[in-house]
Amino acid sequence: MPVWQWLLDAAGLLLLLVLLYGAALIVRRRVLSRHGGTFELSHRVRSERAGRGWVLGLGRYSGETLEWFRIFSLSPRPKRTWERERLAYDGRREPEAPEQMSLYPEHLVISCQTREGEVELAMSPASLTGFQAWLEARPPGTDWTRG
Repeated sequence: MPVWQWLLDAAGLLLLLVLLYGAALIVRRRVLSRHGGTFELSHRVRSERAGRGWVLGLGRYSGETLEWFRIFSLSPRPKRTWERERLAYDGRREPEAPEQMSLYPEHLVISCQTREGEVELAMSPASLTGFQAWLEARPPGTDWTRG
């Protein structure tokens, strides 16, 4: 068999793998959306350098937790979760110049405090309204004075 046929077969196989990966990402997002609406949510995993460390993802509310899934992962499990009672909203800001290239368009950067430290998330203004409502909608009997 000539070399060009081997190369053509390899290119065809590579294209098939890329298409299967894309289809798997679509199916995963649909499965995640079935158990509650998802929204675009980026998380800053490293904050050593200004404007760096952002990872695109999806957010989903699941009872008392906010789950975060990486956008290009095939894992059905969330990469991070935050409990509602341990999450305190600190404020929002516009993305800085280097961050604008890393985040979805028109997203706002919000900072929250947890017992482990500061968490930075980025979401659309509409998602931020839902996030604030979710934080304030604690169940009856909640001690509002706890941080």
